[in-house]
Amino acid sequence: MDLSKVPKQFCENISAAFSQEFFVMGMITGENGIAYALSPQHMKRLAQYLAHQIADYEKQFGEIHAEWKPGIQSPIQTKDIMGENGKT
Repeated sequence: MDLSKVPKQFCENISAAFSQEFFVMGMITGENGIAYALSPQHMKRLAQYLAHQIADYEKQFGEIHAEWKPGIQSPIQTKDIMGENGKT
């Protein structure tokens, strides 16, 4: 797969939930979203992969300063762009 040809979007929000059998991870862009179901083992490998990528980034560019706060909303909301009634 040529990643330079894959459409790219800015992901505004990611949420995850789980049951005993699987995790569901949703990635939101505006009012569009995609949900992925992952086995617990796959979710753990994803978390390990992301931690590895972040560590490599920080080695090259310095520490990323970020704080996770549950329930925080993106500063850009569709209603801000479209207006309250959904029309521009």
